[in-house]
Amino acid sequence: MTFFKSKKFIISALVVAILVVTNIVTSSLGPTSGEANKFSDELSYRSNLGKCPTRPAGTMALQAVKTFEQSHSLRDVKMKIVNEKWSDKYFVSDYKISYDPFSKVLDLNFNCPEPLMKVQIYKNGSADSYEAILVDNGQLYDPTYEALLKAEKKLTHDLPYLALPVGEMEDKVQSDVTSLVKEMRPGLRAKLSEVILNDNKELTIILSVNGHPSSVFLGPDEWGEKMGKLDKIVSYMELKEKIPAIINLTNSKKVVVKFKDKF
Repeated sequence: MTFFKSKKFIISALVVAILVVTNIVTSSLGPTSGEANKFSDELSYRSNLGKCPTRPAGTMALQAVKTFEQSHSLRDVKMKIVNEKWSDKYFVSDYKISYDPFSKVLDLNFNCPEPLMKVQIYKNGSADSYEAILVDNGQLYDPTYEALLKAEKKLTHDLPYLALPVGEMEDKVQSDVTSLVKEMRPGLRAKLSEVILNDNKELTIILSVNGHPSSVFLGPDEWGEKMGKLDKIVSYMELKEKIPAIINLTNSKKVVVKFKDKF
């Protein structure tokens, strides 16, 4: 099972001061009071934090700069990132760090994954559950990740829910559900309210179309093919200003719909 990305990160006063200005920073890092720069007081850096929440990614950028100042070695920076699991700690899924010895500029380019769903995992036979965020690389992140993105308005909509028994959150399930949601047409994904996987690994999707719920039964297999059919059904029904209360796609060779409400 994939572990959560930790929400424990260090926020220094220096990071806050640097990152309040902008997400892309060019900064001169001459020696601070009480600190000696072994190589040059003209070392500068450029950081592009991409889609990342600013504070944790900015903290990682500062840690990388400090490590580079100490040894002037990109390898040492890489080892720090790997050994101390900075990517997990600061929610950074992709990074590229380079140094130009002529301009004395350290380039840091970070990116973070797109959050797809809130995952609510129920313990078998119990109402107890725990929550995580499923992101577009199939990993589970701590809910803090969503809160940080919303605080910076990098996430402006509510995430749909994925509900499943605790024993069902396997790597393949994560991968399959992630692919399913990522490949949805944006207009259809915006209507997604909840995804439910039961003990028999049968998938049900709840859509919300103009405030009207529609339950879509996809069964245990062929989800990708069935989603293509669902997209066509929803697009057509919207033109007719109707939405089925139930869309049954458990049998991939036929579609059964039941109407209840009009817009």
